[in-house]
Amino acid sequence: MQAIPNTIHEGMKVVDRAMHEIGTVDTFRATDNDPETNGGNGAAGVSPVLEEGENRMSSLLADVFHPDDGLPREFQEKALRDGFVRLDAKGLFAGDRYIFPEHIDRVEGETLVLNVDRDHLIKA
Repeated sequence: MQAIPNTIHEGMKVVDRAMHEIGTVDTFRATDNDPETNGGNGAAGVSPVLEEGENRMSSLLADVFHPDDGLPREFQEKALRDGFVRLDAKGLFAGDRYIFPEHIDRVEGETLVLNVDRDHLIKA
């Protein structure tokens, strides 16, 4: 998938490629890119946010991501550029994860279906 689908919402069930429930959508952010301005690929261009300078980027990263996430800065920038879904993972010892557009197969009713297993997602 090229972008975060506009039908995603908080609390939506998330399943892996084998259709096993792995959690729910905790939060999400669609891309800052305009698909009309970069050939229809929302992930291809550079986000206007990224072009505004380091201070603006640092401020935005602090607003969107928790300091204890441990998500490396390059993944934070990718998440802002391409969009992301934060998975509230199911299970006692399951850690929350980040889902990027390339991990999404489709939205099926009230379910977000991934094209990967939970272990292929980046831990929060």
